[in-house]
Amino acid sequence: MEKYVVKHINNLLNFNLDSLVKQSKEDGFRFVERLINDYKIGSNTFNHFGEGLFGVFNEEGVIVAIGGLNKDPFSNEQYIGRLRRFYVDKEYRRNGVGSLLVKKIIEEAKRYYKILVLHTDTEQADKFYSSIGFTKGNLYPHSSHFMEFKS
Repeated sequence: MEKYVVKHINNLLNFNLDSLVKQSKEDGFRFVERLINDYKIGSNTFNHFGEGLFGVFNEEGVIVAIGGLNKDPFSNEQYIGRLRRFYVDKEYRRNGVGSLLVKKIIEEAKRYYKILVLHTDTEQADKFYSSIGFTKGNLYPHSSHFMEFKS
């Protein structure tokens, strides 16, 4: 795994995500495109307290996976974070890249939140998140999975 490095992204606009956008749209997902559009207009730049945007970079310095952490916008509770805009390049799936990234986001979330939630509607993602330790359930608004941190 040392050929991949997870980095905090301070300015998304400094990176070329064209291949991730194209691939995700081919998969029927628009959230990578939405990530960029929201970032450009400033509606979600992952720069508030307890938030962050992270990328996994390959040996050539290309982003092969991306994901962010926000305070959950669907909850009024300050202690709930949300994993958002998580996408892994198809070529890099099933070899630990996604796990590397989600574990980094969980590590970051534990510093600020008691609960981390996410929403997915695919069986593949359900299996992935469950294997990491997320519980499937709709206890939290607009969420399909959650993870509670021990204090």
